[in-house]
Amino acid sequence: MFHYRKYILHCDSLPLPTLVEKYGTPLYLYSSETLRARYGVFQGAFKGTRHSVCYSVKANSNLSLMKLLARFGAGFDVVSGGELHRVSKAARGRLKQTVFSGVGKTQAEIDAALRASILLFNVESEGELELLAARATKLRRKARVAFRVNPDVPAETHPYISTGLREHKFGVAIADASRLYRQAARSKHIEVAGVSVHIGSQITDVAPFRATMERVAELVLELRQAGHDITYVDAGGGLGIDYEQQEGISEPIETFKRRASEYAKAVLEPLQGLNVHLLLEPGRALVAPAGVLVTRLLYRKQNGAKQFLITDAAMNDLLRPALYGAQHGIVPVTRDPGRSRETFDVVGPICETGDFLARDRVLTDAEPGELLALLDVGAYGMALASNYNTRPRAAEVLVEGRRAKLVRRRETFSDLLAPEG
Repeated sequence: MFHYRKYILHCDSLPLPTLVEKYGTPLYLYSSETLRARYGVFQGAFKGTRHSVCYSVKANSNLSLMKLLARFGAGFDVVSGGELHRVSKAARGRLKQTVFSGVGKTQAEIDAALRASILLFNVESEGELELLAARATKLRRKARVAFRVNPDVPAETHPYISTGLREHKFGVAIADASRLYRQAARSKHIEVAGVSVHIGSQITDVAPFRATMERVAELVLELRQAGHDITYVDAGGGLGIDYEQQEGISEPIETFKRRASEYAKAVLEPLQGLNVHLLLEPGRALVAPAGVLVTRLLYRKQNGAKQFLITDAAMNDLLRPALYGAQHGIVPVTRDPGRSRETFDVVGPICETGDFLARDRVLTDAEPGELLALLDVGAYGMALASNYNTRPRAAEVLVEGRRAKLVRRRETFSDLLAPEG
């Protein structure tokens, strides 16, 4: 996976300097072995339970990673027509194991999902139900649905990625669920099939998951008593990772195994005896530690007491620090045990004070030209990248053992200007 060998950081079996020499920087690197191991751990945590892993495409939508996950056995969770199209390109056979979530599905997106015969629509409003019923009738298709209910369970995470409270835009009030399920059942082109929930992302305490599933279990019993055939419970995603391990190389697999087991216990125990098919939508927990962003140090600078490391990666390459205040581990690609450690801000070339990768971080000293690796960027790294300041997006490379494959080439200025004519 990501490890040092003779003081050189490796991705699986390949040294990062060799990959940089071929592909340049900034560079997203993905370890197939890390992804394989974490998927296996997650599956193992739910062994013996009827379940499907529907990978959350929004975390990282690279087609090669999606193909790899499909080979492992994953289905997909999508939140847009574009992501649905990516599933059709990466693993068309997995469309029938795809869940469509999201609060603002358009008519065109609903039509595409109906034609693809997806597994489940997670309906998030009465208006969406009405449009879905109309389009299913028009196209003579059957839409299998679950309502995404809002359990009003607080989750200790960043407010931008908390989704389970009544003031959030997501889901329908759990108190309105019975009425909406009755309304859905009246359409012959709607098949009421499940209950869905998702309370947020980057949640590291399993207690909110347990509280949520207790409320879902009560609702399932209530709906079944009312005559609805509830087969599926979609528990959503949200299991977080430890971004704070700044001296190590991501989370050890044994630690993830323990946390995945605790998560599974919190989700499954409230559902005992209900005989439901559990749908799970992990994204970050699987793919975040599988990726690093490699950047080259351009300059060192000091303003007063403040020391800066200026890199060729910027907020357009990795937005999470500026958007969420996220802290990613930063390590030298070539480790020198004799180097001192000092406090730096790591910043990029973009004309924004908010363009930083780390602030007031104690890091190993580095000189211009040297390479740094930002850890745990496989989720919401490239997915949030942009062309701000007319900066081409980075290349992406997938490493499998001793083989490296370019899975997204570096953009050129011509690529950026082409849509403008």
